[in-house]
Amino acid sequence: MSKRIVFMGTPDYATKIFERLLNSSYEVVALYTQPDKPVGRKQILTPPHIKQYCLDNSLDLPIYQPLKLKNNKEVEDEIKALEPDFIVVAAYGQILPKEILELAPCINLHASLLPKYRGASPIQEALLNGDEFTGVSSMLMEEGLDSGDILGLKYLKITPTMDVVEAFNKLSDIAADLTITTLDNYENISPKKQNETDLSFCKKIKKENGLVDFTNGKKLYLKYKAYSFWPGIFLENGLKLKDVKLVDEGSENEEGVILQINNNSIVVACKKGSLEIGTIQAPSKKAINAVDYLKGKRLTLGDKLQ
Repeated sequence: MSKRIVFMGTPDYATKIFERLLNSSYEVVALYTQPDKPVGRKQILTPPHIKQYCLDNSLDLPIYQPLKLKNNKEVEDEIKALEPDFIVVAAYGQILPKEILELAPCINLHASLLPKYRGASPIQEALLNGDEFTGVSSMLMEEGLDSGDILGLKYLKITPTMDVVEAFNKLSDIAADLTITTLDNYENISPKKQNETDLSFCKKIKKENGLVDFTNGKKLYLKYKAYSFWPGIFLENGLKLKDVKLVDEGSENEEGVILQINNNSIVVACKKGSLEIGTIQAPSKKAINAVDYLKGKRLTLGDKLQ
């Protein structure tokens, strides 16, 4: 008889794991995800990525979207009635209360090598810090934030040009594999306590985190890699910088000076280092080629971008 899974997750990272479970020997009996949210200027009510996947594929599966889990007897009774063998959690967006944790083993797939980067943005944090490796931890959940015992780890080497979208895609595949491995071997795994000496936390990303200046080329490039999907990176005057590459990280220059104009990109000086920029987007305007932007503003070599 196949084991029964209640799945809890919200973004595309979770969807990849969810999809793998649907195509496995396990029986997914329900999905819990965040409520639909208004998106964009028109504030159109939009379902989470994982719910949209269910709708697009006409999945006959109960979908629950409670505002909160804590002190919610209705949710507790719902899950209890589903009789899960496991509750699998991936980027759900809420901390599970004790009452739910006690219903079945709760396994979380966290996109970091715990105890590094407990919290909401581990993938971006690894890129921001220029880490050589990241990965996914499967963890037996407890009441603390990402503090439970480790059931399994899988590593990912971060290449010099890997951005957040590529990292998300690769880590989603790794997490999907690790989920099945953990469930298949659960009875034989000896959970390991996290080493608290390596502990660090990361917070939910806000739009203002994308603000950059031309002080340090490498730091700006790492921000670009971490935030290229959202919120992007932008100067104080609102100019968004896209298609960014690190040219060098050691030269000393005057900040923001245009050093080079290529066919489809420009090179801009940082106080330390320099960057190649392919696309620029002014506030409330469409993104355009950086060379065309300079022409429109009548800027040339030696001028300052900002």
